[in-house]
Amino acid sequence: MDYSTLAVDTDDDGITTLTVTRPRARNALSGQVLTELAHFLSAERPTGVVLTGAPGPAFVAGADIREMAAMTPAEGERFGALGQRVTRLVEEAPYPVVAAVDGYALGGGCELVLACDFAYATRKSVLGQPEVVLGLIPGFGGCVRLQRLVGPAVARELIYTGRHVDAEEALRLGLVTAVFDDRPAMLAAARATLRRIAGNSPVAVSLAKAVLNGVRGRTVPEGLDVELAAFREAFTTDDMREGTEAFLAKRPPVFGRTRHHPAFDD
Repeated sequence: MDYSTLAVDTDDDGITTLTVTRPRARNALSGQVLTELAHFLSAERPTGVVLTGAPGPAFVAGADIREMAAMTPAEGERFGALGQRVTRLVEEAPYPVVAAVDGYALGGGCELVLACDFAYATRKSVLGQPEVVLGLIPGFGGCVRLQRLVGPAVARELIYTGRHVDAEEALRLGLVTAVFDDRPAMLAAARATLRRIAGNSPVAVSLAKAVLNGVRGRTVPEGLDVELAAFREAFTTDDMREGTEAFLAKRPPVFGRTRHHPAFDD
C-alpha cells in the first residue's frame, strides 16, 4: 500500500523505520494517519520497528485538534476507537516496536509512546497528556497505560494538571529508557538495539512479549501460569533446538526465517 502520511524504510535486516510525515501539522494524528498506521501494523511483519515522526519540533504533537473540534459525540467515539485500535496493534505486535521521540510527544503522541515496547528520546523532547486543557481526557489508552508505567499517583498528577515533562524527567519516571543528544544518535541507537534483538530467536522474543503483556493485572500465581505455558510452548519450536544445540556446540545459533510465533497470527 502507498501511504500518504507515513514513510516506510526497511533495511536488509528487516528493521523498519516507520515515520509519521505531517511536519506542517507537527505530525498530528489525523484519521488518515491512524488508518494508515492501523493498515501497516495489521498487514506487515517486519523484524522490528522504529516509530518516529518527521524531523521538526514534534515527534507527534497529539491528535489532530482541527478534526476533533468539529466532531459529534458519536464521531469522537469512533475516532477514539480508531486511536485505541492503533495503540493496541502497537502493543500487541509480534515484534518489538521502539519509539524514537524527537520533540513534542503530547496527547495521542504520548499515548503512542506508551504503547511501544520502550522509547528513546532526544534531549529536546517533551512528553505529556494535556487533554484536560482542551476539555478532553486521554482517549487512545493514556488513562490505562500511563499509570501502569509510572504508578497511579504520578499518572493522576500528570493527567489532572496536563503538565509537560522534559526528557530528563521522562527518563526518571520511566517514560523513556535512554536520552540522546540528537536525532541521528537516537535513531542509530534504536536501530542497533533492534539489530541486537533480531540476532536472538524471533519466536522467543514474540513469546516473551506475549507473556509480558499477558501478565498485566494478574496475580503472581496467575502470571506464573501464563509464563509457564509459554515456556512449555518454547520447547516445541525449532528455535529452541537450534539455540540449545548451538550453545552446547559453542557456535553461533542460526535461527529460522520465522519472525514471530504462530500464536500471533490472525
